[in-house]
Amino acid sequence: MRSIWNGAISFGLVSIPIKLVNATESHSISFRQVHTEDNGRIRYRKFCELEDREVTQSEIGKGYEDADGTIVPITDEDLSHLPIPTARTIEIVAFVPADRIDPLQMDAAYYLAASGAPAAKPYTLLREALKRSNKVAIAKYALRGRERLGMLRVVGDAIAMHGLLWPDEVRAPEGVAPDVDVTVRDKELDLADALMDTLGEVDLEDLHDEYREALEEVVAAKAAGETPPEAPEPAKGGKVLDLMAALEKSVRAAKESRGEGAEGAGAEGAGAEGAEGAQVTPLPSKKSASGARKTTAKRSTAKKTATARTANTAGAAKTAKTAKKAAATKSSAARKTTPAKKATASKATATKATAKKTAASRKRSA
Repeated sequence: MRSIWNGAISFGLVSIPIKLVNATESHSISFRQVHTEDNGRIRYRKFCELEDREVTQSEIGKGYEDADGTIVPITDEDLSHLPIPTARTIEIVAFVPADRIDPLQMDAAYYLAASGAPAAKPYTLLREALKRSNKVAIAKYALRGRERLGMLRVVGDAIAMHGLLWPDEVRAPEGVAPDVDVTVRDKELDLADALMDTLGEVDLEDLHDEYREALEEVVAAKAAGETPPEAPEPAKGGKVLDLMAALEKSVRAAKESRGEGAEGAGAEGAGAEGAEGAQVTPLPSKKSASGARKTTAKRSTAKKTATARTANTAGAAKTAKTAKKAAATKSSAARKTTPAKKATASKATATKATAKKTAASRKRSA
């Protein structure tokens, strides 16, 4: 991976030469601006407003515009001599528990690669120290013309750095929450908990950008002179008139999408008021039609998965059939046994009556 910045980590008196490497990448599809009549590219040319002529990239520099419109030229030489210690150094200033960092402050992510063999020992020392302490390092560094705040943590065998916004760059959530008094009932919370449990967790590796896949299909179809695929029909929905009914239906829909029964989806008698008028948009199935927009390789994987599921279904059906046959055999045996039991009971009754008569006869003779 190509480095975008070279410098060192300042760890007390320890200096670790490192290279900064992007830890993330964008897979979004970008478009060009074109002339709609002939698809010619629309380009922007850079003109000097004083000379009214186009200039090349080598003629373009940086300048700061003052309040009165005056331009103060700033050169790369000026920026390389900034009077701050973080110009070429990631200076660690503290070690704190990871939960002290507000996720709202998270910015771009980078990997810190050891620069050369001499950096291996101090790099490993810092990595293992972070592991053992269960803490993250807070650091300051300069990048792209400004000083920034960063958080260093261990990812696998590497040290990663997350750029952080300065605390004063995070806005307070004033005026965001509802400004009316709302009472949430325990039954509503119970149903919300049930919905959360039913939806369950997800492996983030299984998630993908369906919009990008659909866009790729549209581009491929247009390039091949074919008609782009039609958008699926949106799920029918409506105005929710009753929160309890909406929660119950949501739990039921979530269970059905996972192949589970809908029994026990809602609390007993909950949401009875106004439940009939409530409408909710059905939750999409975990096995949705998004697979139709996957690439050929993904379709092959889906086909294999479908085959495996079919085999499992067939196995389940076979097992159910065997169980049914066994139950029928048992029932037949039970029916055959019943007449025999009845005959035995009748014989025992007759024997008992004969013995009673014999005893009475002996008594009269005596």
